[in-house]
This record gives sequence, structure tokens and C-alpha cells, in this order.
Amino acid sequence: MDAALTLACALELEEKVARRAGARAARVGLGAKLPLPDGRLVSFGLAGGLVPGLRPGTLLTAERLVDESGRTLWEGAPLEVDGARPAVMCAAQGVADDPAERRALAERTGAVAVDMESGVLASSGRLVGIVRAISDTPEQPVGGLASAATLDGGTNWRVVTRSFATEPVRSTRTALGARRAFAALGRAAAAFAERNGG
Repeated sequence: MDAALTLACALELEEKVARRAGARAARVGLGAKLPLPDGRLVSFGLAGGLVPGLRPGTLLTAERLVDESGRTLWEGAPLEVDGARPAVMCAAQGVADDPAERRALAERTGAVAVDMESGVLASSGRLVGIVRAISDTPEQPVGGLASAATLDGGTNWRVVTRSFATEPVRSTRTALGARRAFAALGRAAAAFAERNGG
């Protein structure tokens, strides 16, 4: 990795975690709908687990990215990130939250986790790696909070409030999983900044 790399984050919260750790970061929005920053990119942020056994906070560094049919979109050496597991990641068009849908996606693609931005970043030809932290799992789906992120990567607080009112146990579990994932991302970003001078 080098200083010219930018951590491309879907969410404002991911970008804040990366910048607070001293890393160079830019928000690209949900599904990477915002203009991409210049230079070489690392897809950085939360991911949904597709297989059992990946606990929230588990760091992954991709060796291959596939689409929802299993076709390879990107392949490369996993980035060196302390404590991260090399993995096959899936680029999805939308949120995959239903446990059966996650299981089918894993079986079809061979991927262990999914995100919505890496595919767009790969198509730019400037993706050099993917670093993601598991925030939710097939055993602990997100529920209503899955629609809390806005297209620009912000947070729809009405959705958050409604989710906690109607699904308090699931929403609390989701928030705790996200907290573990953000902590792992913070450590990864700090190490990235230390090695690359921010």
C-alpha cells in the first residue's frame, strides 16, 4: 500500500472512522453513487456476512471479488491488514438481509461476505484492494435498520427511531455488531495511516 491510496467509504460514519484514525478517506455513497475520488482506491467499510461463523468485527481483506452470479470482477493480492482474513467478497446490487438469501448467495458465488460498493469501484479500474469488517451475519440479520442509510451515505434517523421502536432487540443487536465492526475498521485505518503517512 502507498500514500496515494484513498479509502473509499460508502457511509459518512465509515469515512469519519477512517479520517479520525488519520487515514486518507472519501465518501462514495451507498452503492458508490457519488463521484469517485481520483487515484487508486481501497473499498473500505462494513460488510454483511454470508456464511455462519463470521462474527461482527471480523476483518476481511479480499483476494477476489465476484458478482451475484459468481463471475470474477476483480482479483489481486490481499492487502496486508493485521488480523484480517483473506476472503472472496460478493458485490451486490442491494442489501441482502434474509438468511436464506444470504445462504443462496454464498452457495452460488463462493463468497463469505457482501457489500454494495466494491463492484462499482472495481469497474473504475482503480481498485487495489478491499478491506471490510463484518457488521451483521445470517444468524443476526439487520432488519429495519437495513434501510437506514441514505444514498449519499448519511443516516435516515426516522428509520433508526422506527426500527428501535418496532424491533428493539434486533436493532440493539445490529447496533452492537456495527459498533464492533467500526472498532475493527478504526484499528485497520490507524495501521493504514501509520504505514502510509495518512
